[in-house]
Amino acid sequence: MNVGVRTVSVTLGDNPPRRLDKALSVFAPVEFNLSRSRVQRLIQGHAVTRKGVVHCNPDFRVSAGDTWHIALPNIHDAPMRAEKIPLNIVHEDSDLVVVDKPAGMVVHPARGNRSGTLVNALLHHCGDTLRGIGHERRPGIVHRLDKDTSGLLVAAKSDSAMIELSAQFESREVRRRYLGLIRGSPGKAGLGFDGLGGTVFEKCGVVRIQANIGRHPTNRLKQAVVYSGGRNAVTRFRVLEQLVGGGVSLAEFWLETGRTHQIRVHMARIGHPLIGDQLYGSGVRLLPNSIGETKQEVVANFPRQALHSARLEFRHPGTGKTEVFESEFPSDIKQLYHCISER
Repeated sequence: MNVGVRTVSVTLGDNPPRRLDKALSVFAPVEFNLSRSRVQRLIQGHAVTRKGVVHCNPDFRVSAGDTWHIALPNIHDAPMRAEKIPLNIVHEDSDLVVVDKPAGMVVHPARGNRSGTLVNALLHHCGDTLRGIGHERRPGIVHRLDKDTSGLLVAAKSDSAMIELSAQFESREVRRRYLGLIRGSPGKAGLGFDGLGGTVFEKCGVVRIQANIGRHPTNRLKQAVVYSGGRNAVTRFRVLEQLVGGGVSLAEFWLETGRTHQIRVHMARIGHPLIGDQLYGSGVRLLPNSIGETKQEVVANFPRQALHSARLEFRHPGTGKTEVFESEFPSDIKQLYHCISER
């Protein structure tokens, strides 16, 4: 294992936390996994600068718009292995590959998941040419799905496709539609979202949630809605069908932004978390007792968030043509839906 150094630039957004250590941990790209304690060690180790000046005080007062530079140790692990893992390939050409990812598969190797990932599988499927595309630990990956979210994902197979697709995601040109099962029925019986700033009803039953997302202050595995700092996040959704008396709803979601755990965080924020979400769904009452013990147990024991990336639309980097791909619910969510919708 070789260790080098890479410089990470972090520009502070609006209303950052006042302390340097906390501000950097909030605004640093999430892929670098910079907790506040780690940032403190980097600051104290003379690894943080602004305008060429080293800052060693974690309590230094910062301002919005400041750009800081972190000299981050760049650990090169042993080369990623190509692994013969079955993939559901929806589309493939010389520029890209669209995969229907199963729940339980991590997208790219990271601490705790060094093998069995989508990247390991793509390296075997596409060959060594993929290794040089994009980030060394995430070759070809231009967006992600959570481990336990299923559905459509596109990966680049050439440098030009990587650049073009990344630009489309950055400019919010890519359209993503998710389907999921949530607790309760938002807006049922005319109820609004009093006290939840940034959450409003739009036309045709669409609800728009705008709330900044950043790292949870105490649980490093979670993201959270934050009122100081964080990154702008906008989710739209609407209820397609109410099930078991409104105890569960089938909903569709559209992402205007693409923050980590965005749909899960926003839905938990308004009190309607995804069925099966072990990280964000605790503490919310499940279903009315009147629906029976069997359905209660099925919902309570569903092992992952019932969320599926069902539609992906983007401009093909090679042809310029708009491509649209769709995917049905996988078998586990289908079974859950049919169980709770039976009379």
